[in-house]
Amino acid sequence: MESFRRNISLTGVALAVLATAPTARADLAPAEQSAVFKAAGFKKARGGQYIRCKEDPPTASYMAGRIELEDLNGDGRPEAWVKESSSFCYGNTAEAFVLLTRDDGGWRVLLDAVGVPVVRKAKRGGWPEIEVGGPGFGKFPVYRWDGKAYGVRR
Repeated sequence: MESFRRNISLTGVALAVLATAPTARADLAPAEQSAVFKAAGFKKARGGQYIRCKEDPPTASYMAGRIELEDLNGDGRPEAWVKESSSFCYGNTAEAFVLLTRDDGGWRVLLDAVGVPVVRKAKRGGWPEIEVGGPGFGKFPVYRWDGKAYGVRR
């Protein structure tokens, strides 16, 4: 039953994200936004939107890249979630994300996945576990920090 509630909750989170998501965060200067999108593998398209998976023709489910900032490891510097929505590109999950951190060399990818990220309370090395959910009732992968990168917890 707990698994069923978690799946319903993840579906609700995905719908809320799709309904309220902005195109990019104003907290970053335009040059910094561009650097984040580039590191995440997005390209700037006409109209100023950032796109990773191009739909042809575009569908109603498509939402261009957007940035959400969150300090996951408590170091005072926010990490960047770059998200894009499309049922054409990402199937029933309709969402993909890239998690990046900023270090001396610029923005670096920590995790790149299709699904809805859910930050869990459990931490390792100061970094939280991240569950990547989506539709369905199966087990969802949980990614754990190994000191250098996120990997699937076994």
